[in-house]
Amino acid sequence: MDIWNGLEQVPADLAGSVVTIGVFDGVHRGHQRLIASAVQRARDLGVPAVMVTFDPHPTVFFRPEAIPPALASLEQRSVTAARYGIDAMLVINFDRELAGWTPEEYFERVIVDTLHARSVVIGDNFTFGHLAAGTSDTMRTLGDARGVEVITHDLLTGAGDPALGGASAVDHVVCSTWIRDRLAEGDVAAAGRALGRNFTVRGVVTRGAGRGGAALGFPTANLYFPDAQALPSDGVYAGDLRILPTHKDPAGELVGDMPVEVHMPAAISVGTNPTFGDETRSVEAFVLDHEADLYGRKVTVSFIERIRGMEAYGDLDQLITAINRDVSETRHLVPRDR
Repeated sequence: MDIWNGLEQVPADLAGSVVTIGVFDGVHRGHQRLIASAVQRARDLGVPAVMVTFDPHPTVFFRPEAIPPALASLEQRSVTAARYGIDAMLVINFDRELAGWTPEEYFERVIVDTLHARSVVIGDNFTFGHLAAGTSDTMRTLGDARGVEVITHDLLTGAGDPALGGASAVDHVVCSTWIRDRLAEGDVAAAGRALGRNFTVRGVVTRGAGRGGAALGFPTANLYFPDAQALPSDGVYAGDLRILPTHKDPAGELVGDMPVEVHMPAAISVGTNPTFGDETRSVEAFVLDHEADLYGRKVTVSFIERIRGMEAYGDLDQLITAINRDVSETRHLVPRDR
């Protein structure tokens, strides 16, 4: 998949495209429906499917105090978009100039002059242009005037969808805010259903306090994230860890006895280690039945089910007993080496 950082990087000889537009934070099931529609229409027309997204999040210019924690980095968005068939991703730097464009300017500069769009696929809650003055109806009116097809989709809701809980599910719009709320509650299973895959973070393994292996017998891969990254609430989770491939260690190679690009079951702690009085929040993954030096390695950690909340223990023996229970529960919940 091609990635164009800014309008100026879009190839001048682009003869046409089908475009879908949004922040696409998390690329959840609602986003996936838009992407699938755009990809299918692009195949019908014989042109590339282009996902237009923004960095930073547009909220930074309107309500900087309310910028939501990200469900996925720009890199994760690009990887997921490519998996669902997007041919190119245009990343627009959302700055004050762009924020000041009228809907008409936005449509002409981005949709017509740069991407030469033949079709645009959006959700019916889509807004664009200065002060979000443009709506999906505005887009359709502008498209009609310029010969650009505009396809809109209703918002995806949870009730009645077997993948989201079926008829017994509480009706809700599948959106990034709803997913963040589920993560804040520790309900990673519900977040995963809305995402269409397990909630996953990606980062470089960093040295922690060193207690996991030396004092407890459970060496962990420690990841630290800025507040801008969404994480599940503090607690212990069953999930998996995957070492990302490099030129030196491609898929299938071993790091220690851990195979690269394989999802290995892991018991995952999110929090500040209250037993030891730590104040820095981290994600610590203990990989079951494998051992390797992962410092400096880029990995993903995925969350499947919540096991328990974060607790402080009176001594190491109590903590070790609790961790053993967590590991046993993880074995029950997570298939081996998927």
